[in-house]
Amino acid sequence: MKLSTDFTVSKFLNIKKISAYYELTKPGITLTVLASMIIGFILGSGNGIDYMLLFHAALGTWLIASGTAAHNQFLEWRLDGKMKRTQQRPVPSSKISPQQSVLFSLGLILAGLIYLIAVVNYVAGLVSLVTTLIYLGVYTPMKRISVLNVFIGAIPGALPPVGGWAAATGHLGSTAMWILFGIVFLWQVPHVMAIAWVCKDDYSNAGFRMLPRNDPNGYKALALILPCLVALVPVCYGLYQVGMNSWLYLSGALLSSLVFLFYGLIFARDRDKASAKKLMFASFGYLPAIWAFVILDLLLI
Repeated sequence: MKLSTDFTVSKFLNIKKISAYYELTKPGITLTVLASMIIGFILGSGNGIDYMLLFHAALGTWLIASGTAAHNQFLEWRLDGKMKRTQQRPVPSSKISPQQSVLFSLGLILAGLIYLIAVVNYVAGLVSLVTTLIYLGVYTPMKRISVLNVFIGAIPGALPPVGGWAAATGHLGSTAMWILFGIVFLWQVPHVMAIAWVCKDDYSNAGFRMLPRNDPNGYKALALILPCLVALVPVCYGLYQVGMNSWLYLSGALLSSLVFLFYGLIFARDRDKASAKKLMFASFGYLPAIWAFVILDLLLI
């Protein structure tokens, strides 16, 4: 009986440990990265999708994206421990030690990079490497220095569709590919700024500079958010203009962009936590909506 009980406890602890490692990879963010990469791959493939190559690209991207997210948590675990929203993450809550997290994260990054270069192509591997280096080497430390980190962080955040395009084609020379980059880049600024407004006390306590200084009325933040929301309308139109998608995508993308802009205008009017929360939830739905219209357009038209 004791052996059976010990085995049950050990199995439970192992499950908890595996769950903690999975949480370390930020699965929600990693899923967003994968979705954007897949969109880039599908559009880059034209009329013929190599599904086996797509599988390899997705696996390699998942490995390196998971490792990057995990290493970010290692780099910021002390700061995460100061914020209510992140105190229960695996490292600050001692579910995983800092040493275990760094070995795990670097192992995933290296495995993903080697896999992409060896099985997909070196261009896709290079894009993923640049994404990781900017995210960990520039964006992460910049979060404690300047609000400009929001724009720097938007660069690696917008590279997954570029990586998907590179995986499908082996090159980066396409207008449509950079339009995809532009859509994700412009989406991220209001997305991150809205989250920063909702969680500004937490960020401030941890020493993160996610909002402009000396901006009690939110005018500086608005000056960063509103131009990106306005620019999304013509940039989304770009995919239709270059012939990648038809009126079905265009209708849905323009409607989604106008709804997103509407919530930005509500924030412009109120500039408070309640309007920032509305903008934040609008941002959660925006990118999945754009990708859904891209896929529906390809399937139905």
